Order: sequence, then C-alpha cells, then structure tokens
Amino acid sequence: MFVQANYESVEQVCYDERHIQQVLESITNMFDGYFERYLLRKAGKGLSEEDISSLQSKFCIKPVNKKINKNLSDNYREIICDAIEDFEKDRDDYINIFDMELIEDYEEDLSSFKSKVLKCDCPIIRKALQAKRAKELDKYRAEFSRADPEELHTVIYNLCEFGMSYQDEYSEYVYEEIDDYGELGMGALDTEEYTVYGVIGGGIKTHMLYKVYPEFFSNRSRSALWALWFLTDKDNYDLETDSEFLMIDVKKNIVQQNYFYPYELFAYYAFEIYKMLENKALECGVEFNHKYRYVYVNSFLEYVAFEHENEISEIKKENENKKENSYGGLEYA
Repeated sequence: MFVQANYESVEQVCYDERHIQQVLESITNMFDGYFERYLLRKAGKGLSEEDISSLQSKFCIKPVNKKINKNLSDNYREIICDAIEDFEKDRDDYINIFDMELIEDYEEDLSSFKSKVLKCDCPIIRKALQAKRAKELDKYRAEFSRADPEELHTVIYNLCEFGMSYQDEYSEYVYEEIDDYGELGMGALDTEEYTVYGVIGGGIKTHMLYKVYPEFFSNRSRSALWALWFLTDKDNYDLETDSEFLMIDVKKNIVQQNYFYPYELFAYYAFEIYKMLENKALECGVEFNHKYRYVYVNSFLEYVAFEHENEISEIKKENENKKENSYGGLEYA
C-alpha cells in the first residue's frame, strides 16, 4: 500500500473473492515449507540441520552420529505447549481489564482508568510506555499522554462488549462452518467506535481481544503482518500500490508493515491458516484444543517472521536512517 494524502487501508480489490483466493493459494503453496522448518527448528527455539552443519564447519567440529530429533510430532507437541504456557503468563491481566463491572465502576473516575488500568495494568500498553530506550515509541507515549480518558474508557467498554457478544453469538459449530470473511463479523472492529487513533489501533485492540478470547480473535501483530508478506511470497497481485501487507511511503522512502490492514481480512486469513495447522496436527497425531485456536496461529506466524528477522531488521534499519522516519508509534498501536 502506498501512503498518499487520502487513502484506504487497502485497495478495494483486496475484498474481492478472486483476489482473496489468489492470496490463499499463495499461502497454501508456501505453507508446507515453512511448517516443516517450524517443526524442525521448534518454532525458532531449536537448531535446524543447516544450523548444526554451519556451526560444525565454522568451529571445525567433526560431525557425530547423534542427529536432531526427527520425531516431529513430539516437536509439535512441545511447540504448542510452550506457546500456550507463554500465552497464559499475563492473560489474567487482560481478563481483569475486560471485567465489565470494573469498567463500569471507573465511569466516575476516568482519570484513574487511564493512569492505572491502562497505563499500569495493561501489559502491552505498559511495556510501550516504559520502553524509554525505544525512540520509535516516543510519539506513542506522547499520544497516550494526550489521549482523552473518557474516549479511552468508551473504546475499552465497546471492545469488552463486542467480545462478550461475539462469544455468545458464535458457537463452535457456527464458527467452524464460516467460509467467507464477511461471515466472521469482524468489520466493526475497524471503525472509530473501537479505535483511539494513535493509542488503541488495530494492533493493541486485537491483542487485547486475543488475550481474552483466543478461540475467536487472532492477534494482528506487527510480526503477523510481516509473516503474511512472506507467506504470499511478496506477491503484489498486480495491485497499484504494491503488497497489501506493506505500507510504502514513496515520499519518505520508508517501507513497513501495513498497520492499517483491515482486521476483517486479517482474521479470515488467520482462520484459513488455522485450518492448515489443524490438518497438520491431525497428520502428526497432535491434538488441538480449539480454545487456543489463535495461539497456534500466532506461534506459527511469529516463526515465519523470525525466519526473516534479518531482512526485517534491515528494512527497519533503513527506515531509522531516514530523516523523516516518523509514523509515531502508530505501528505499535
């Protein structure tokens, strides 16, 4: 996506069924290779055969008969157990924030809701505000400081209400039968009713919902958007503004993930990736718990981005060297 004076988050053609099927075909074609490496390298926490060979060559170590664990089923079980354990570490913090009674109690003390509940008790916001060395988040911190407590409270209330209503409406059977992005019913989350511009955007609000309802809401993180770019083999599908998963500012010569990417489209691609992962789990004899549906997806997408961390780092480094490199932490929100 090229950044212009007036622009949509993606070109309208990205919503067309033909385009969506093209994207899914690309993901399907790339999936097996990434998945195999995902298992072999234990989601990036283990060494591949290539890694071992490289280290042996570098340090003149003679190969030994012992090989890396070839039991990929065991690897997969270990990966998903680690992913769930990591996911659960701070989950209660988000569940507590999405307590409707607590949110309503703070209607009479909006300043404390901002300064305590969001600033101190919400992990994803707290980490951004406390990461003083991360200069790229300076503007995010400034935007948070200026944000209206009432607007913040209203948006969190709306998100909480949306999550509860969604859980009530979409039973497991209904959800599993969805075969169109519109049927997922995520479009409303891209509207102003669920957004505080520069503070609670697509990344933070979907992360919060994901932490409370991992069965229904995927985590539209920065890594996940980069991952989709690689999973589609960087194809732009003849779009006028290049890849829908990138944001390209031609004037400033800056490239980064498209932090305006519509959640309703992202959620659909994440759901389709879940189906691919579930099929692989069946092949491996690994049991999935649908309550953690998008924890599995998040783990896989994080790995895909990890595999390309050097390339992503180079792009970010080039952005930092631009004098006008300033999206102001919006990519974080």
